[in-house]
Amino acid sequence: MDYRTAGVDVVAGRAFVERIRTGVEATHRPEVVGGLGGFGGLTRLPAGLRRPLLVAGTDGVGTKLELAQAHGRHHDVGIDLVAMCVNDVITSGAEPLLFLDYMATGKLSPDAMVAVVEGIADGCRQCGCSLLGGETAEMPGFYSPGRYDLAGFCVAVVDEEALIDGRHVAPGDAIVAVASSGVHSNGFSLVRRILEANSVSETTTLPGTSLRLIDALLTPTRLYARLVRDLLAADLNLAAMAHITGGGLPENLPRCLPPGTRAVVDPGSWERPDLFSWLQQAGEVPEADLWNTFNLGVGFCLVVPQEQTERAIALCRQAGHEAWPMGRVETRPEGGEALVGLPL
Repeated sequence: MDYRTAGVDVVAGRAFVERIRTGVEATHRPEVVGGLGGFGGLTRLPAGLRRPLLVAGTDGVGTKLELAQAHGRHHDVGIDLVAMCVNDVITSGAEPLLFLDYMATGKLSPDAMVAVVEGIADGCRQCGCSLLGGETAEMPGFYSPGRYDLAGFCVAVVDEEALIDGRHVAPGDAIVAVASSGVHSNGFSLVRRILEANSVSETTTLPGTSLRLIDALLTPTRLYARLVRDLLAADLNLAAMAHITGGGLPENLPRCLPPGTRAVVDPGSWERPDLFSWLQQAGEVPEADLWNTFNLGVGFCLVVPQEQTERAIALCRQAGHEAWPMGRVETRPEGGEALVGLPL
């Protein structure tokens, strides 16, 4: 017996690392020390920070991977992986500094794995973040051949004086919604059940359009790092930010608000994207479950002083993101809900 006949090809693993080297090193920021292949990635902190704070986050892509692997969309889930981590850490006003990935598979499929890493590198380049290292583990007998799982780890940095943590949020502030690109990477256990119940195939289109449902569902999670960087560079007074992921608006928007305040949201301020309407109808999903599972078209939220609402929206649109006034912050009554206005 040898390791290869046991299911792990070390030579193929080395060849895989060489195939991804150029793409990975192309993401490196000036702070990176050394190259790919060491036991640990090295990076300096950016210059000019007086009291730097490191902000760390980790996440995965969830069962969206099942649908993506079935349809060969390996590059796009690499972008998803970066987005799910980076979109979290930037809510503190931090600059994404480095990213690490972990891939576990039953048997190394070099082309698929290279596509995943290229997607991760693509996402990192879009965020200005270094792909500093990663790990690919072959685990035959634990994962089925050709299947893989992903996890991502992001570290960002912010000067303590510039930290955005909701402390400056005040009643009367405006809540600005920034559009999502679709379902993003949450709720896919429900999505897959709906697809199975409706016998959706590769060619099934979203009713009233020529867009394939699979394409709509597998659209990568939108990245908001460059937008936040632009907003901060424009000296917009960002009091708080929220990434709308699993649990939707009800779970995620209140997380960025300080005690004693609540969010008042107007669900009529935007038109629900057709994809979510189809999911609700095709799955007979109750309204409350829909709000508590999906982003429903809102991928990110900004809390700004009321007088800066229009400027915030204009800056978002200038950066290529649709945005609109979605609600306001008000004093939370004792025993009151943290978010009101939604049909829950």
